[in-house]
Amino acid sequence: MKKKLVILGGGESGVGTAILAKQKGYEVLVSDFGKIKETYKKVLTDFDIVWEEGGHTEAAIVEAAIVMKSPGIPDKAPIVKTILDHGIPVISEIEFAAKYTDAMLIGITGSNGKTTTTSLLGYLLEQAKLNVGIAGNIGDSFAKMVAQQSIDTYVLEISSFQLDGVVDFAPHIAIITNITPDHLDRYEYEFDNYIAAKFRIAMNQTPEDYLIYDADDPVITDWLKKHPVRSKLVPFSMKQTLDYGAYIEDNKIHINTDNNHFSMTTRDLALKGQHNTKNAMAAATVANLLSIRKATIRESLEGFQGVEHRLEQVLKIGNVQYINDSKATNVNATFYALDSMSAPTVWIVGGVDKGNDYRDLYPLINEKVKAIICLGVDNAKLMSHFGNMVDIIIETQSMTEAVKIAYKVTEKGDNVLLSPACASFDLFENYEDRGRQFKNAVRNL
Repeated sequence: MKKKLVILGGGESGVGTAILAKQKGYEVLVSDFGKIKETYKKVLTDFDIVWEEGGHTEAAIVEAAIVMKSPGIPDKAPIVKTILDHGIPVISEIEFAAKYTDAMLIGITGSNGKTTTTSLLGYLLEQAKLNVGIAGNIGDSFAKMVAQQSIDTYVLEISSFQLDGVVDFAPHIAIITNITPDHLDRYEYEFDNYIAAKFRIAMNQTPEDYLIYDADDPVITDWLKKHPVRSKLVPFSMKQTLDYGAYIEDNKIHINTDNNHFSMTTRDLALKGQHNTKNAMAAATVANLLSIRKATIRESLEGFQGVEHRLEQVLKIGNVQYINDSKATNVNATFYALDSMSAPTVWIVGGVDKGNDYRDLYPLINEKVKAIICLGVDNAKLMSHFGNMVDIIIETQSMTEAVKIAYKVTEKGDNVLLSPACASFDLFENYEDRGRQFKNAVRNL
């Protein structure tokens, strides 16, 4: 008798898991409360996988031996509660797929910087001619890659939602870029719950594994003091000199790991800004642990072009620079963006607030921001926080309108920055859709 796997959510991770599960002999049902995209329906049909949309058939779902839940579905969803009440284990795609590969796994999590670090590390390992797959929260589904490709090393971007659903998953190298309050709406508004979710990346590691982390982040260092892990700790820091790990001295990155020393000047890094220096340190530390040639590490850090929707320079119009930072879905990411502005800035902000505390942004707004354009269904919280801080604050409900207003209030030498500090689901499909709409609106000026 075949074991039954039910997959909640017919998106990238759900469909990828379905393909792998079918290959491994499971009876598979994909169930989506909403609509499944036509492209995914075609894949499911081609693989002869049973699917439903527009609701869940409870009787069929509770027959499952195991359920894979897509990361976007909260634990509070009624169908998830029903599944758990029946004693059926609920796991994530990362957990399911990892069981079916012998590849070396490198897992990257954090509130900010994980996409850039994952993309940079993937690029670096590709330049080193490793057979590498980049998956997880970005690109193709990890499960689909495991099903269809033979890969030696996976670089996985992993969100806290994906980590909530791991049981045995254990990356050989884990990175925690930083931890700041985010997604608190999914964690009972308890920051500790969110921190604990992030640290699940290291919970199954052994002393033969490595945990790379930001030693300047008090949230991470305090948690490690109270909750020691078994893996070998590899800190990186911009404030202190380290015997083991990565640090900055005289504007140079130095990395010491297991009798391997690497150094290069920060001036030559392709990605600018302090936060990107940290991302580069994390990626280079992995490369150093894997004994990648120093010249390859240097050339990769000098040549990497960055990630779409992350401080992406779109166009200069009338000597005004338009910058797409749609991927900034929390306050900390927007803090980095505003901090990196060197000209008066018109800031486009707003969306679905995840319990944001905007106070950290006040000094930067006073220093850098000349006008604020609120772009969301409900802008009341933004208006109350920032209404008295700038001369111009305007509410809008469409990207085209927001960009047109920004164009009107700028002068030569200004920046227009889309850095929403919020999720996108009120007006857009996702942050990519939001960023593309921004770029299109700018090009149409």
